[in-house]
Amino acid sequence: MADDPSGLADHPARELAARWSSYLQHDRRRSAHTVRAYTSTAHRLIAFLGRYRGEAIDAAALTKIEAADLRGFLADRRAAGLGAASAARELSGVRAFLRYAAEQQGAAAQLPRTRAPKRPRTLPRPAAPDEAVELAHDAAEAASAPWIGARDLAILLLLYGSGLRVAEAMSLTAELLPLGSTLRVTGKRSKTRVVPVVAAVREAIEDYVRQCPYRLRGAVPLFVGARGGPLNPDLVRRSVAAARKRLGLPDTLTPHALRHSFATHLLARGADLRSLQELLGHASLSSTQIYTAVDAARLLDVYRHAHPRA
Repeated sequence: MADDPSGLADHPARELAARWSSYLQHDRRRSAHTVRAYTSTAHRLIAFLGRYRGEAIDAAALTKIEAADLRGFLADRRAAGLGAASAARELSGVRAFLRYAAEQQGAAAQLPRTRAPKRPRTLPRPAAPDEAVELAHDAAEAASAPWIGARDLAILLLLYGSGLRVAEAMSLTAELLPLGSTLRVTGKRSKTRVVPVVAAVREAIEDYVRQCPYRLRGAVPLFVGARGGPLNPDLVRRSVAAARKRLGLPDTLTPHALRHSFATHLLARGADLRSLQELLGHASLSSTQIYTAVDAARLLDVYRHAHPRA
């Protein structure tokens, strides 16, 4: 709370921010890192509005925020040294908090339109682990219903955590339930492979299954649409595109890029090409070897930025 050490306690909205933190942790089951980041963002916003408006900020005031308020907040954060990508993430946290504030007041969230700061164009690159997870959580947060948010989170974590193609995730059926530590997937040319299911992915899928209002049994699709039918993969792509825009992430971060990130991160951690080929379901090793070039490019970029003689 160093942003406003003298006045933050005077703002009634401080209690709302505390409830927001508890909601993120217990109801949304967000990571400890995300809870800390979003809660800090809420407190920074409250403190800024108090200074900006010269008055105590309560929950009702948060439902009346205007575009000028958000622009002022972002300008204040940029002046403090926040980069464009981080400012975009901060704005995403603000929007989520304001939606929560409106819901607590029994009002419809009417968020002012404010563009996130543009991120400088960079060469296509794999998503960093925290970017991949943050993308999944942001897409879930923006969903039209909690169970749909749980579904989108489960799908995106599955793409990144197990290296699936979107079509492969859509082809999964409820027959695989209950989940174990591995998953048998049918990929291109009807080739089957076994992929790992880490605890975070398994928990996300189980949470979605618990919340899903439709009966998920037998040969029905595991991931269903709002009306209970097969899920259109384009909806997943649109959800990712919207989250990517809110977070100021590059256009190259598509659902398929999550699979590429899975592969690149495994290779960087020491996985051999043959094992990676099996995990990705590539028919030939030549398809997998592209990741050695990707990883070499990442190492060269690190060298150029870190070596004093580069």
